[in-house]
Amino acid sequence: MSASRDRSVTAWFVLTVTLVWTLPGSNLPALAQSSGAETTSGNAGLILQADEGERRVRRTGDFPFILKVDKQNGGSADFVMGMEDVKAGQAIPPHRHLHAAEIVFVHKGSALVTLGGREALVREGGTVYIPKNVRIALKNPGPERLTIVFIFPKPGFEDYLRDTSVPEGQSMPPMSPEMRAKIREKHEWHTLYEQR
Repeated sequence: MSASRDRSVTAWFVLTVTLVWTLPGSNLPALAQSSGAETTSGNAGLILQADEGERRVRRTGDFPFILKVDKQNGGSADFVMGMEDVKAGQAIPPHRHLHAAEIVFVHKGSALVTLGGREALVREGGTVYIPKNVRIALKNPGPERLTIVFIFPKPGFEDYLRDTSVPEGQSMPPMSPEMRAKIREKHEWHTLYEQR
């Protein structure tokens, strides 16, 4: 087998295992437990179940989410990954990510997605690729809960998420429109919302 074909087969396998692992009802065992052997960066990586990670709730509404991988969770210098629940009728308002592209994977439910000038209903298992600086908005048309997975190839958005949320179980101080506008202004280098 050629080196190019070998790399293609390996990439296909990793993608398939990752996608199957995230399917509802998947019961794959942890394929690799930490053996104590660390990578050259000193980071052994993470193995997280669906409900594991940094659990938080947005202060602007009842939007629970989990930061799974970033510099604080797993020590990733590059990737940011999280999972978010959006109740029926709730929406993520129109915005653009100026610093990085984003991938949204619809894990459960369906999402009405506006990407640039297009609109589509994206069902469970669907994927949305959002190039940097392209307008994105998302709404859960219901009736069931929508769970999305978001992935960024560069850090930044997780800091905005932490500034606008609290750890799950803590009291949630109200966020005034002025406070939200100030936080959004602070993070405009990464994310620009149409409405502050």
